[in-house]
Order: sequence, then C-alpha cells, then structure tokens
Amino acid sequence: MGFSSKEDKSKRILRGFKTLFFLITMLISLLLFSAPLLLVLTDALLPSALLSTLSPSAFSLETLASHFQNYDFRYSLIDIPLVSIIRSFIIFCVYSLCDGPRLSHGPYLGITTMCSVLSLIFVSFKAVYIFSGYVRATEIALFLCSSALAVGHVVVAYRTSCRERRKLLVYKIDIEAISACKNGYPRYPKIPQEERIK
Repeated sequence: MGFSSKEDKSKRILRGFKTLFFLITMLISLLLFSAPLLLVLTDALLPSALLSTLSPSAFSLETLASHFQNYDFRYSLIDIPLVSIIRSFIIFCVYSLCDGPRLSHGPYLGITTMCSVLSLIFVSFKAVYIFSGYVRATEIALFLCSSALAVGHVVVAYRTSCRERRKLLVYKIDIEAISACKNGYPRYPKIPQEERIK
C-alpha cells in the first residue's frame, strides 16, 4: 500500500510538471506569434502611464483641454503619448488588414518603418528643447521609452515579414512537391514487370 501511494504521488508530481511545461510553452509561442499586437498594446499604454506619474491628472478631460489650449512644442509633454497612440493605431490597422503575402512583402513593414522613423524624428526634435533645461528622470524615461518602442516596432515588423516569407517558401515547396507527385515523376519512366523479374 505504501509503495502504491508513493507511485501515485510521483505520477501526480510528474503530471503537474508536464502541465506546467505545456503552459509555459504555449505562453512563449503566444508571445512570439503575437509580438506585434503585444508591442502595439505596450506602445499605447506605457508612455501614457509614464506621463501620468509626472502629472497624475494628465488625462482628465479638463487637464487635456488645458494642455491642448496652452500647447507649446518646447515645453508640453502630452504629445509624446499621443504620438505613441497614433503610431500604434496605424500599425495595428495595417497589421490587421494584411494577410500572409502582404505581411511578407507588402505594406506592413514599409508603413511600420515610416511611422517609426517619423515619430523618432519628432521625439528627437522635441528632446532638443526639453533637455536644454532642467530635466527629471521620468521625462528622460518617457523619451527613451517612446524611442525604444519605435525601434521595437521596426524590429518586430522585420521579423514578422521574414517569418511570413519562410512560411510562403515552405508552402511553395509543398505545392511543387504535390504537383510533381501528380505528374507521376516523368523523369523516371516505369520499368516493365517482365524486366523487373529478370
């Protein structure tokens, strides 16, 4: 009886490890294959969260209205999260509308690169004015975060397009293999049965 209870316990522990390994594998694959969506979500939320630490009421309706009325490119920071949100929205729309071939050679990589480069130029020009005076660590983190996410969009888009190109290549090879089988391999003529017996 003691041995059977120990075996049952070891089986339960082994089953638990297998389940945990399966869940971790599924989570890693989800992160790898949905990297564009996760990055879009991070880009839309993280700069806004950093700005809210600088000014907790930054995203209330009254504060937003006053920010836009008194907007000054040299001093206002509200445009950094807005640039990230607009960039994320455009990239998400393009990614959603593209299928395999258009993800590999189509507009996804080009539009993502264009949005990221334009936002990097905007953030770089703004940093010249903001960093000329007293700068807090959170403001530096806001600029670095926006720039890093812009570069991250390009990297993820490039990796996604490469992955889709590999998929299309494998699919093309499979189609060619199937069509070759249907043609009956004309390069290798069938040997008559009489000759095979000899």
